[in-house]
Amino acid sequence: MKRKTKFIILLVVVLICSILIWWRYFFVFGTGVKAGSLNHFEKKGVMFKTYEGRIIQEGFRANTPGSLTSNEFDFSVEDEKIAEQLEKSSGNFVEVRYSEYLNAIFWRGNSKYVITEVISIKEHAPEKNTVIQ
Repeated sequence: MKRKTKFIILLVVVLICSILIWWRYFFVFGTGVKAGSLNHFEKKGVMFKTYEGRIIQEGFRANTPGSLTSNEFDFSVEDEKIAEQLEKSSGNFVEVRYSEYLNAIFWRGNSKYVITEVISIKEHAPEKNTVIQ
């Protein structure tokens, strides 16, 4: 009887741990679309090479009262085809779809945001210099 009780308790503990790990690292918490200028995109890592990038969005936000910072969106990419598209698009205006996880996993990337699709890539139009007289 004790052996059967220990087995059931162990089984319940393993099941609960498995559900918690799935929820923290594999459950897609949300999805969305971001757009902005692709600031940088790189492949990096010591053992697991992952693709990491940053999009600078228009506007400013304040993390603390009295300060301004640019809207930066750090992300990771798993798919090689998406990575190839983004590697060729540095400095361009990109619109991407992403999945948000609760936590990052080292083989998936450093960010909890993972790009799942590139919606559009547009070259920046050169800014017109206007002279005020």
